[in-house]
Amino acid sequence: MKAIVLAGGYATRLWPITRNRPKMFLPVGEGTVIDDVFADLEADDRVDEVYVSTNERFADDFHDYLADSEFEKPVVSVEETVDEDEKFGVVGALAQLIDREGIAHDLVVVAGDNLISFDLAEFGDFFEEKGTPCLAAYDVGSKERASSYGLVELEDDRIVDFQEKPDQPKSTLVSIACYAFPAETLPQFDEYLAGENNPDEPGWFLQWLQSREAVHAFTFDGAWFDIGTPESYLDAVEWKLDGENMIADDATVDAELGENVHVMSGATVEGGEIDRSVVFDDATVVDSSLRDSIVDTASYVEGLDLSGALVGAHSEIADREE
Repeated sequence: MKAIVLAGGYATRLWPITRNRPKMFLPVGEGTVIDDVFADLEADDRVDEVYVSTNERFADDFHDYLADSEFEKPVVSVEETVDEDEKFGVVGALAQLIDREGIAHDLVVVAGDNLISFDLAEFGDFFEEKGTPCLAAYDVGSKERASSYGLVELEDDRIVDFQEKPDQPKSTLVSIACYAFPAETLPQFDEYLAGENNPDEPGWFLQWLQSREAVHAFTFDGAWFDIGTPESYLDAVEWKLDGENMIADDATVDAELGENVHVMSGATVEGGEIDRSVVFDDATVVDSSLRDSIVDTASYVEGLDLSGALVGAHSEIADREE
């Protein structure tokens, strides 16, 4: 079995924090966003190769990251784009990678910005049992939120209806970016694209596929985070830290701390208070209040009350009295 980890996005909604880094490398607890995906695939003996699908702009970042990591299976496979406007769409990029790498085996596809509470091996077991294209589905608990995703309707585990981003959701069970395809299904990517169907979202392909053959859904409880916004990233940090704070050994912190605070290596936080925020390495925060905020590498913040703020790397913002 082969696996593809989707990591080709530019995460513009998280700029400036992700202007010069893949969002998959954002810290979440002891690791990064993508580490759980890599760890699950590394541990699954059925998976013998893992292709990391990324763009030309971030290819070197992934090469360097994997060279320094404990993971042995992932290899970088580069799509030829350096800007959001050049992207092929996820389905188009998948079809290209399948062709580029000559993949002709059962295939698991998972987004590298997914943080999920189940082990991907459980999903692999479900896929082996069903022997059909499969996806993972999660109840988001809100029809408003469900309208942003592909909505699935099930009879037992089989999908009987699929709606991509419906205006009027019938339920709250949505498809997440975790899929599995039998080897014989892979040529249908080219057939789908040749029909001038939507190349952007995998949900459109699954909707098209479901109208032609059986597709099953693996449902799970627990947690799922689609990390694409500052809010969803901080939600994931909160879930990982579970009310605790994570302070690097060489950080200097002399401030009032709330919960779910992550202060990274070499950072300094003096005075003020901080709650549900991330302060990156070598940043300095002085006499400030931070809530639901992200302060990037080597930036300087002084005398400010910030809520929901994103402070870019190497920035200086201060309110100093004359």
